[in-house]
Order: sequence, then structure tokens, then C-alpha cells
Amino acid sequence: MSKIKICGLKREEDIKYVNETKPDFAGFVFAGVKRKIDFKAAEKFKALLNKDIKSVGVFVNEPIENIIDLYKSGIIDLVQLHGEEDAEYIKNLKDKIDIPIIKAIRLGCHCEEAQCADEAIQGSFDYILFDSVGGGSGQSFDWNLIKDYKKPFFLAGGISMGNISEALKLNPYCIDLSSGVETDGVKDFDKIKKIVDIVRKT
Repeated sequence: MSKIKICGLKREEDIKYVNETKPDFAGFVFAGVKRKIDFKAAEKFKALLNKDIKSVGVFVNEPIENIIDLYKSGIIDLVQLHGEEDAEYIKNLKDKIDIPIIKAIRLGCHCEEAQCADEAIQGSFDYILFDSVGGGSGQSFDWNLIKDYKKPFFLAGGISMGNISEALKLNPYCIDLSSGVETDGVKDFDKIKKIVDIVRKT
């Protein structure tokens, strides 16, 4: 059974929603604009979050010191890197904190897809996350590009009630949801509950 991550939590209501529906992971975004939260908000949300739900900090080319501070403060349990972080960056981070690292790769770029994946897999991270080029846009990519991928992976990018059944056929380690469980840009409890129920029953 695939695990579930609800990403982009930015309100107390969002924390209540995940506490009730109990996905495996909750994502706090520390980059961009639309879903970005600051240290204080993340600290507050983590204190409210069910202890059985692991918190994932989502970063884009973040100074390593900031990630370390969030980890040492007990705010994040996993790290998700969504920028141009290279093998040296990941190694430096691994040397300083001992928590799982997820590295995102955007598929649909100008280079050969297999080559993109190969380059990403060479890092010393724990999981790869496949996303669309416009990460956070709610757009999906051609899932045929990863149908033969054998290692555990997170699947993101435009997953919603309309395509969750097809996504689960790829047998991802974790389904990563954000805009697909929102209405007018905010998390929707009914959508979260329905999609979590589908994943749990598959």
C-alpha cells in the first residue's frame, strides 16, 4: 500500500484536517510564495501535528544552516530538496543531520528523461520524487516515463481524484498531494478524506 503525503500546509485548519485523516507525511514548504511558511508558523504547526505523522520540510536551494536549525528544533523529520542541490550539497547535509532526504526531479524537461533520472539517482539521498516541470503548478507529467522504475519513489504533480487510481497503478512508495486536495487555493477536508480513503483501500 502506498503512503500518503499532504503538502503545503499553511493554516491551523490544515493541521486539523491531516490529524483527522492521518496521512503518513505532512509537508511544510519553506520556498516560493503560494504555500510558503516561516519558522514560527512551522514550529506552531509541528506542535499541533499528530506525533504519528512525519513532517517534511520542502526547500529550494536553501542554506544548509537553515535546514539544520529546523531539524534541531524538532520541526522537520525529513528533508525534501526541490532545487538544484547537487551531490556535494546533499553530502554536506547528510554529514550534519541524520534524517531521510528526498530529492525531487522534474520530468518533461528538454533533456532525455532517462538521463535526467540517472543524474538525479547518483546523489546520496534516500528517495527520489518525480514531479512535473512546473512543480507546485498542479500539472502532471507523462507517467509512462517512470513505469519501469523499480526503486521506491514519491510521485507528485497534478494528482487528484481524477487520476489517483492510475497513479496507484505505478506502485509508488508515496503519493504526494497538494493542489489536488485544494479548493480555491486552500486545503479541502472532504477532498483530503476521500483521496486518503482511496489510497488506504488500494
